Amino acid sequence: LLLSSLSLSSLSFPPSFPFISPSLFLSSLFLSFLSLHFLSSLSPSLHLEMDEFFQPIHTYQVCNVMMANQNNWLRTSWIQRHGAHRVYAEIRFTLRDCNSMPGVSGTCKETFNLYYLQSDRDLGSTTRESQFVKIDTIAADESFTNVDLGVRRLKLNTEVRGVGPLTKRGFYLAFQDIGACIAVVSVRVYYKKCPAMVRNLAAFSEAVTGADSSSLVEVRGECVVHSEERDTPKMYCSAEGEWLVPIGKCVCSAGYEERKDTCSACQVGFYKSSPGDQLCARCPANSYSDNLAAQVCRCEHTFYRASQDPPSAACTRTYFFSPDVSIPQLRLPRRVSFLSPELAKLAFFFWLQFASCQLCQLHFPSSCSFPDDEEIPPLVRKLKRLRFFFFPSGSTWTVAPPPKKIIYETLGQDIK
Repeated sequence: LLLSSLSLSSLSFPPSFPFISPSLFLSSLFLSFLSLHFLSSLSPSLHLEMDEFFQPIHTYQVCNVMMANQNNWLRTSWIQRHGAHRVYAEIRFTLRDCNSMPGVSGTCKETFNLYYLQSDRDLGSTTRESQFVKIDTIAADESFTNVDLGVRRLKLNTEVRGVGPLTKRGFYLAFQDIGACIAVVSVRVYYKKCPAMVRNLAAFSEAVTGADSSSLVEVRGECVVHSEERDTPKMYCSAEGEWLVPIGKCVCSAGYEERKDTCSACQVGFYKSSPGDQLCARCPANSYSDNLAAQVCRCEHTFYRASQDPPSAACTRTYFFSPDVSIPQLRLPRRVSFLSPELAKLAFFFWLQFASCQLCQLHFPSSCSFPDDEEIPPLVRKLKRLRFFFFPSGSTWTVAPPPKKIIYETLGQDIK
């Protein structure tokens, strides 16, 4: 984000000099302009020059190369840091080659110094040179010569320096000339941040980078709507404003599936029974969901699902026996046989529910005890088949029923 910017148009120059193009600051949040204050007694001069593309530019220039012991200072206005721990100063400038000027070998310099001063308020004109802390000595990658000067074409240099760590509400930048022939075109001050984003279904808010070039700022993510933590989601914001090292994640809740960094409800006819990465599944056979975000599909009319069945199990139809059909006869302890040829053809193993019990004369749910050598009454009305597995008729029990008691499993209940 752009904290502040200096261009020559922000100084008190005649109105005939146009404003620097804002295209210099595209993709930046413009907050305020910098202005320069002169800490030395020498007066600067304004020049109209040409850059390397022969475009006109306005420059602030000093070129006292014939005089020794130069100490010329420029200071910016007070810049609020807006929560930034470290900022960057981008300086665009031109610098003349000392070898292109005769008789200045002992006094001409090809560098200048950059300083900063922190404060909690605007100090006005009371700042002193001794209060400033040096950031760096800056040299040009390219310098111009007499040839360039003849056609009034300057070679622009761009240098960026980090400033920090910053702990007070604001700061100043200052430029010290020690005898160079230099022209400052623009200064841009900005800080870096990691942008807001969603990663692994966790939303991370934008984060300002740390105080030094190697710091990593830990940021905890918040699960998006209709999701929940699988492991605590965290990422680290690097000094360059890039997210690094994603840890943990969120998963969509039951009834929702992941779609483009969000959790969307399962559509009608689909369901999702538990949180996780899995997608919504189509309802099992003989079941349906008529609402969004279904966690289980309901059985259709006359179909049932046993209590211990998972939501993915198909529903099976209730089977009513006609009064003239004998029920399966169970003999203790293990053998299962079918008395009715019609039932024997089905070759299914049944869970049974007795609506009445002729032997005990007790009503559902109740217990009916039988002697070891006595059969279940052959004719019992209102018998329901709730669930079945494919077994041959006459298959044996895997676990023998306890003496004098047979267990029948029904919808969520046991009859003993």
